[in-house]
Amino acid sequence: MTTSEPHAHGRVAKLLLDGGSSNLADGEWHRLHPLTPLFKGGLVFIVVLGIVFANLRDRLIYFGVRLFAPHEMSSEIEIDSDDPVSRGLDWVMANNLVFLVLLGLVVLVAIVIVCYWLVWRFQQFRITGENVEVKKGIIFRSQRRAPLDRVQGVNLTRPFPARLIGMAKLTLEGAGTGADVALEYLATNRAEQVRADILRLASGVRQAKAEANAPAAHAPEERASVAGTFNQGVTNIIDGVDTDDVVPESVVRIPIGRLIASQAITGLLWLLFFFVLIIAFVIVPIAIFEDGPEKWLVLAITAVTTGIPMVIAVVAIVWSALSKGFRFSIAPTPDGVRVSSGLLTTVTRTIPPGRVHAVEVTQSLLWRPFGWWSVRINRMGGQSASQQSSGQAAAASMILPVGTRADAERVVGLLLPAAPEGDRLFVWEHGMVGPQAQDPFTVIPKRAYFWHWLQRGRLGVRVTSFAMLVRRGRLGRRLAVFPLARIQGVSVSQGIFARGQRLAHLRAHTVPGPVSGNVTSLDVDDVQEIADLLARGSLAAAEHDSTHRWASV
Repeated sequence: MTTSEPHAHGRVAKLLLDGGSSNLADGEWHRLHPLTPLFKGGLVFIVVLGIVFANLRDRLIYFGVRLFAPHEMSSEIEIDSDDPVSRGLDWVMANNLVFLVLLGLVVLVAIVIVCYWLVWRFQQFRITGENVEVKKGIIFRSQRRAPLDRVQGVNLTRPFPARLIGMAKLTLEGAGTGADVALEYLATNRAEQVRADILRLASGVRQAKAEANAPAAHAPEERASVAGTFNQGVTNIIDGVDTDDVVPESVVRIPIGRLIASQAITGLLWLLFFFVLIIAFVIVPIAIFEDGPEKWLVLAITAVTTGIPMVIAVVAIVWSALSKGFRFSIAPTPDGVRVSSGLLTTVTRTIPPGRVHAVEVTQSLLWRPFGWWSVRINRMGGQSASQQSSGQAAAASMILPVGTRADAERVVGLLLPAAPEGDRLFVWEHGMVGPQAQDPFTVIPKRAYFWHWLQRGRLGVRVTSFAMLVRRGRLGRRLAVFPLARIQGVSVSQGIFARGQRLAHLRAHTVPGPVSGNVTSLDVDDVQEIADLLARGSLAAAEHDSTHRWASV
């Protein structure tokens, strides 16, 4: 052993004692999977080659027979040579330049391989006790850094082709627009180790264990064969992945029958909506203003040509929701709530404690007979305002697409572990099912019923020592929970009509997301009292909040 080896040996052991578990969390620069350039850009190259060979299949067979078995050639074989590629091949054959062309193709392939090797060689990452850094580029260099105490979540994505050979993409969601840092790609087992290291280091834990010694740090890493990796990838597609390190009884799952039924109900609602639109704006005008014997034929053709695209759109929406909801599961881990879903491409999101800024439990009118609920959240991520409204962001905010009341209660408990036990009464009995007798919520006064006639007695606010609860919706029930430590500010406003009725609007400011903190048409005195409670409560909660280092508490 050389002199430098003990120093490196001790440095790795010290960083492992500080929270790392894999040999990638040692503060040194490491490279990604060697096949990363292929999956990031090489697949396009392979597709182009496939198209070229498919178009030239007959020509290549003809040239091969002519080159190696000219005596088998038949004068009846005719090859179309009108296209430029065929004319070019004919010119190459006529001038005996086949060897030079093949040599040029070999050189081109060698250049592409060297370029891919350089891309892989110059893309590195490292994990320290404070940051995760990624640098890449050959001519134009770039380096990105994600502070561990600002990590809002860690996503592990396994695209279908990458899963077959045991690769995964790791994405660190930062607190700000464009703050995400991606490690694409790593071997699946390494990606899981790196995810655990990042979350453990971000939690502030210091696992000074005797077993994390130097020999363990330098334990040889087992490398699976290509066939074994492929077989494991196929097995994971069938059985699912990423639940081996959690207690099976703690996992909240969605039965496939319930998922299909819930989406079918939503799809039928959309079909009914489009059907009403077709009748109101297409069928009725034609029936009124069209005359002649071809009237019914025009009606039938119009209904078919208008209805088919709408049916296709509804099927696409439902299928998209189903594909993202297949094998949906939520499980508690020491590093946060882990949400996994997907059929061919699986996505696993780990949300650390303290990164949830709002939780909303909803129940649509059509789900009420079945007792189904859904849960979605607001959390900070590296997306702009336009991206926040996209379908991908909406899917990321959905934590429980459909579940029973027991499932929803467990999920809310996982997302808000610091919530007092007494707040559950406000959330469910008075919040979701209410209003009940002796309603603790501050509701809109009778003079505001004109603005919220359907929600009268239902729309209201409750402030506890932990959170602000906003109850709204009578046909479709909704209850939003805003932890006081996550509220960024409070504002009160009055319009010209509200001022005449002594009404005011309250808004709790939080990160952008589907959960709204706006409450309108409350009594002006109630609004001032609630705003004061929120201002004092959020300051006190933020002062004692230490969830950015959740494991050190």
